[in-house]
Amino acid sequence: MDKANQKAYRITFIGIVINIFLAGIKLLAGVFGHSGAIIADAMHSLSDLTTDFAVLIGFKGAEKPIDKTHDYGHGKIETLVAVFIGVILFLVGGKILVQGLRDVAAFLRGGGMLPPKWFACLAAGVSIVMKEYLFQKTVAVGQDIKSPAVIANAWHHRSDALSSVAVFLGIAGAIFLGESWRVLDPLAAMGVSLLIMHAAFSVLKESLNELMEASLNDELEDEILAIIGNIPGVKYPHNLKTRKIGRNIAIDIHIKVSKDLNIKEAHNISTSVEETLRHRFGKDLFVSVHVEPAL
Repeated sequence: MDKANQKAYRITFIGIVINIFLAGIKLLAGVFGHSGAIIADAMHSLSDLTTDFAVLIGFKGAEKPIDKTHDYGHGKIETLVAVFIGVILFLVGGKILVQGLRDVAAFLRGGGMLPPKWFACLAAGVSIVMKEYLFQKTVAVGQDIKSPAVIANAWHHRSDALSSVAVFLGIAGAIFLGESWRVLDPLAAMGVSLLIMHAAFSVLKESLNELMEASLNDELEDEILAIIGNIPGVKYPHNLKTRKIGRNIAIDIHIKVSKDLNIKEAHNISTSVEETLRHRFGKDLFVSVHVEPAL
């Protein structure tokens, strides 16, 4: 197992332990503390567990080497995992929203609501601290190893931290502002749902774009052209095509070289282009250089 995968496994296992702990204390606090918001937040932590395991499965598949049926490796498995995380996030958010609407409607019809207990508020505070810490650590690893699945999972942790902020405020308001404000608890749960669904949309948009072979952004493509254009012997880089494959990227480029060069000299320039790009984007870069004679 390479260092990148080791980092991903380590931070994901840490996430699993934290999510099990948080789901347990929030569920107990919600049941015994009469808080639908903290129960909803506990369900969010349980969904985090699902995505943690999905990341582990995805990395297990993505680390398979190139074979005769997968010339570009198995990196797209990571992207599929990120899509799965996005779908789970969206479904969790939708479920919490529906339940919150039901609770608010019941309150407006005159239904009584038990006041939440102080320890439900405490559980939300603990969740805020631990999930924000987990987000910071996970997103740093994801950016370091350029993993869309790990980054998506980090944002799942951040959505849980933000949801706990909404829950904390809602429970605190329901406790300290009196009976007429107890509706703040389900309203907080609804606020949680919107944050979760927004995070889900961002994850799905990026991952589905990758599955549809979207190009890299203009800034990166301009950088690639500039790098190639500064290599001695390259006269005109053009017809650039790029895409992401999990953590890696693929680059196809046409270059022009002097028509007076022999095959070996032209090949050396092509090799220089490949080596320079790999130095910038990593040794696992997929790059194809087509050489043409300049007129």
